[in-house]
Amino acid sequence: MNRIAEREGDVRAWAWLDPEQAIAEARARDREPRRGLLHGLPVGVKDIIDTADMPTEYGTPIYKGHRPRWDAACVSGVREQGAVVLGKAVTTELANTHPAGTRNPHNLNHTPGGSSSGPAAAVADFMVPLAFGTQTGGSLIRPASYCGIVGYKPTHNFISTAGAKALSASLDTIGVYGRTVPDAALIGRALIGYEALNFDAKPGAGPRIGMYRTPQWSLAEPPMAAAFEESAGRLERAGARVTHVDAPPLMDEIIGAADVINDYETYRTLAYERMHHAELLSTTMTAKLKKAAGVTRERYLAALETARRCRALLDEIFADLDVMLAPSATGEAPAGLTAIGPKGSLGPAAFQQMWTLLHTPTVSVPVFTGPNGLPMGAQVIGPCEQDERALLCAHWVHQALT
Repeated sequence: MNRIAEREGDVRAWAWLDPEQAIAEARARDREPRRGLLHGLPVGVKDIIDTADMPTEYGTPIYKGHRPRWDAACVSGVREQGAVVLGKAVTTELANTHPAGTRNPHNLNHTPGGSSSGPAAAVADFMVPLAFGTQTGGSLIRPASYCGIVGYKPTHNFISTAGAKALSASLDTIGVYGRTVPDAALIGRALIGYEALNFDAKPGAGPRIGMYRTPQWSLAEPPMAAAFEESAGRLERAGARVTHVDAPPLMDEIIGAADVINDYETYRTLAYERMHHAELLSTTMTAKLKKAAGVTRERYLAALETARRCRALLDEIFADLDVMLAPSATGEAPAGLTAIGPKGSLGPAAFQQMWTLLHTPTVSVPVFTGPNGLPMGAQVIGPCEQDERALLCAHWVHQALT
């Protein structure tokens, strides 16, 4: 709590915090038999995820003072394992693109990313060791890259989204922030149930890594592009077997499909807010919903089909690979806290959005530094349902490149 008291006025990571409640809960854990893997560990929760004993306001005045009647499934899950929920971390408005007030701990004049800005900044600034974020476009991986921490986006639906504010059922994913891969994997193990991973074991051979520029390579800023290209040689020298991935042309269509699906589903999911509280929505959200209203069902169904066909390609792409590696973001965190747009303060969803729709596990590890001294991440992508592989390889990459 001392760290939060010292830094929160600058970083502004928390939407709600009651130090006395958190300390009382921690002391209760001390008096109890060990509940599980997370016993006594503090966890931050993004403020679109319901908590019965704390407000959940979804980053909008529409829900000011809202108190859910029960915890979200992921919150219940970590509490069952003995975790202490420290507080609610800042989210952007309804987990979309209108910035909130959180600042990047590495440079307070730069964004921490969105929409999981609060939990990412809190973990990066040593206020809490673990936190929940969410991703519908790039909202988990991008802040991890900007804030220089580990972001773990599990396989779609591996962590239940019950009790989290819904946007897009095809895309919404709950994930985890930590400062190391083993830390982030701890919540995954507690909630998903995979076996303990031996991060200390020395593999007989380095992983087979496919360097994938992705269809959005043109958006990579020169420092990120150079760092990514140079990392191939470093990984080879560390023992990896590195190849370059040339995906079938169909994969180029996945970004457009993700945009269509996000718009179509979010427009319907936020029907109540736009029908009854339009005056309380930001101009950013109003513009998004106006655009989304024009997406036809025919375009939506075609986008779903594109997504299905692209997922079917992954088996072939991964046939001779353990994981793929791609940039986590276009570059360093942009300067500013309020601008909106492709080069605005949240940054574009490039290099993240396609994996959200493809449902693969992805792990961002902080391995590069940009020209302004800010962190940049590399993203380790595993086959669907192979989260353990993605985490083990991400830890290997993190160690090899730092």
